[in-house]
Amino acid sequence: MIVALYARVSTSKQAEKDLSIPDQIRQMKEWCKAREYIVAMEYVEPGASATDDRRPVFQQMISDACEKQHPFDAIIIHSLSRFFRDAIEFGLYERRLKKHGVVIISITQETSDNPAGDMARRIFSVFDEYQSKENSKHTLRAMMENARQGFYNGSRPPYGYRVGETNERGNKGKKKRLEIDPAEAANIRRIFDLYMNGYKGKSLGMMGIERHLNNCGITMRGKKWKMNVINRILGNRVYIGEFIFNKRDNKAQREKPKEDWIIVPVEPIIDREIFEMAQQRRVSRSPKNVPPRVVNSPTLLTGLLKCGKCGAPMTLATGKGGSYRYYKCRSRITKGKDVCMSNNIPMEKLDSLVLDA
Repeated sequence: MIVALYARVSTSKQAEKDLSIPDQIRQMKEWCKAREYIVAMEYVEPGASATDDRRPVFQQMISDACEKQHPFDAIIIHSLSRFFRDAIEFGLYERRLKKHGVVIISITQETSDNPAGDMARRIFSVFDEYQSKENSKHTLRAMMENARQGFYNGSRPPYGYRVGETNERGNKGKKKRLEIDPAEAANIRRIFDLYMNGYKGKSLGMMGIERHLNNCGITMRGKKWKMNVINRILGNRVYIGEFIFNKRDNKAQREKPKEDWIIVPVEPIIDREIFEMAQQRRVSRSPKNVPPRVVNSPTLLTGLLKCGKCGAPMTLATGKGGSYRYYKCRSRITKGKDVCMSNNIPMEKLDSLVLDA
């Protein structure tokens, strides 16, 4: 029989230690050698949960197995939990593979190829799923208590912070806290300053800040800045010292109830007053409340000026091929002098008055 090997560990830390995967491969190769099976392919998945199918190597293996001329007749796994920890998904994928003439074989949970064997595999899968959910429940409970004590759970910190070790001992080494990264914190302060004060007298929205930072060669951990990233930064309460743990259910891709959130105090980067002012501005500039063209317009007072005669909005008007720029009543532009007799106001003059004030 020609077979493929599939080895998996749940976390990148397990993969980095380089112990479990080589041991799985070694045992599977010895098992195949004893039965004179030919190993055609090896699929190794480092750091991927078996509770779902969002695994690139797994999907490649399934795709190969379902080809018309599939390169192997069986997928060898160390235990059924390496393939899936969800009984329903396990059954669906097993049925799909069987339709293409490929079977799943566990070297530690061998079952016969008959109805009794099918039932045994279902029972194993149910227990694997139950064990996975119990482990997740206890792990989350420990992480929540860790967060209540002010420690950090996770590896990749929010931008502006880095992970620092403490003297406290945990189950897996020293416990960690978030601490300010001076270089990244300077960029956070720059973003809030650009949003609140603009640049060289020009108001900046998300797009303007994105362009400014990228033009200055400032990166976001090696990547170019994006508007959605800047928007998330401006609304993230971690920068006033409130890191929120257990906010989202990543598997269900939805926000958890607020009573389940845990606020971990950290050193703030932005003053609370500035942060709250930024939130008010974000609300006032939201596309729900004001058209984006008003926020991103190069005209300083777009959307703000009203005609003193008729109350209509004032907009940009030009003269002599664009050499002169004015604010002009929109009613006068569209309906003529009979509707409004207001005068044009030189843009540079009025902008200067507002900025000086």
